[in-house]
Amino acid sequence: MERIVYLDGEFIKETEAKVSIFDRGFLFGDAVYEVTAVINGKLVDNEGHMIRLQRSCSELQIALPATLEQITAIQKKLIEVNQLNEGGIYLQVSRGSAGDRDFGYPENVTPTLVLFTQARNLLNSPKAVKGMKVITTEDIRWKRRDIKTVGLLAPCMAKQGALDKQVDDAWLIEDGYITEGSSNNAYIVTNDGVLITRPLSNDILHGITRKALLELAEQAQIQVEERPFTAEEAYQADEAFVSSATTFVWPVVEIDGKTIGTGKPGSVATKLRDIYIELATQNAE
Repeated sequence: MERIVYLDGEFIKETEAKVSIFDRGFLFGDAVYEVTAVINGKLVDNEGHMIRLQRSCSELQIALPATLEQITAIQKKLIEVNQLNEGGIYLQVSRGSAGDRDFGYPENVTPTLVLFTQARNLLNSPKAVKGMKVITTEDIRWKRRDIKTVGLLAPCMAKQGALDKQVDDAWLIEDGYITEGSSNNAYIVTNDGVLITRPLSNDILHGITRKALLELAEQAQIQVEERPFTAEEAYQADEAFVSSATTFVWPVVEIDGKTIGTGKPGSVATKLRDIYIELATQNAE
């Protein structure tokens, strides 16, 4: 079945969706995006994604072309018409097209709004069972990683570098410390059970799943330290894992060829994943 997508006020077939070659998302990467997970045909943590979308647009002075309530209604309509049970919804807002190319922000231009669904296996992902292998690489991204822009070439290069080495992902290093994964937040668990992840700043994306996991960890009486950590600390950790909107929690069992802990998914990552999925399923809308 051909997907129905949303483009600037219309629900149309994906093969019929067209965006101008002068759209600034295409020319400059002048756009932001969000991905919301879908479980049992319902949106997971969508309020947080909508709030972050609004913030990203505000930081770049892009006017949202619809209210958050209208966008949520569009998401739900796409779930319905595409019969999506499990996966995600991609949402992108670009500054729009001024009909030519110029670096300055154009005035009186209507932003471009695009949404589409992606069917994925979220609940029974093999990575959640077997764990991931990652490598570390230099973080060459720009300095405003807290804004969820579509300028993702550096993360794509990092991901492909990992795939070329026949592992699953890359953890990025800046000034000697792990920032995050190519498309996820990064965590380690020390030998005495302390969960460590980098604190929020412009250096990392303010993950919606990250926020939920840290709240769940506190409720489960897991000690949390928000601080930078090195690759050496990660090598010696009892556990490591990542989180994102559509992975929830995936354990990391190897970093730079070094086995982490027992080489199998650890108890903290497994517990947090189970708790998160249970609550997400209950609270999805």
